[in-house]
Amino acid sequence: MSNNRRLLEDLAAGRITIDEAEQKIRGFNLDRVGDLALLDIDRDARGGVPEVVMAVTKTAADVTDIVTRLLEIKGFAVVSRLDSEKLYALRSALGDDQVRIYGREPAITAIVHTPQWKPPSSSGRIALITAGTSDIPYADEARVIAEVLGVDVLVFTDVGVAGIHRLIEPMKKIVEADVDAIVVFAGMEGALPTVVAALVDIPVIGVPVPVGYGFGGKGETALASMLQSCSPGLAVVNIGNGIGAGAVASLIALRANRKRP
Repeated sequence: MSNNRRLLEDLAAGRITIDEAEQKIRGFNLDRVGDLALLDIDRDARGGVPEVVMAVTKTAADVTDIVTRLLEIKGFAVVSRLDSEKLYALRSALGDDQVRIYGREPAITAIVHTPQWKPPSSSGRIALITAGTSDIPYADEARVIAEVLGVDVLVFTDVGVAGIHRLIEPMKKIVEADVDAIVVFAGMEGALPTVVAALVDIPVIGVPVPVGYGFGGKGETALASMLQSCSPGLAVVNIGNGIGAGAVASLIALRANRKRP
């Protein structure tokens, strides 16, 4: 439940006055953490996706302070691009049972939550496909976003074009499950999203992954290949942007779910 909805219910029930409601509205939207950060508390109520704490360039203390404040206000926080030092600081400050970890460096993602927090009830379904095992940490970013939004996820890993026959069974399961969107992660030449988009009438989001050899091996080749795809129905996010791809796919799923009988 968003802060705004909770406030309206309190007002309607007579638990607070109009003046108290007005004061709370002014304080809901933003919350400052010292001189460090200005948190966009109601971003999920406004735009559908909660604010994500990107740990890169922040100190371990910065990350812990921001996350602690988010827990006090919202009960959960999503943290992306953690390294082992910052992850250790979070666990030390909050306890292992409150830090749920996905992926591995360089893209460790975590859902940090209070014991009382639970994700929303299931609404919609997406599929995540990785071309190789090196793409999995970026797929985990998308998986985390889907989880906090209450979207079911099917995951298929290591089914890239180097062994294209491996894709047959996952595609059958994806069609049978009637997913609302597919996110495909690929490094190297980035061909897999084009293949997937050519096989289904489902929105496909391609994520170029910074994995490869030599020239163009940091995701540039995969990005260029996906942008030049000849398969309609394929959209592309920036290199390694699992968070963005997961957000788009989840919003598609949530909206599609509203239209179902």
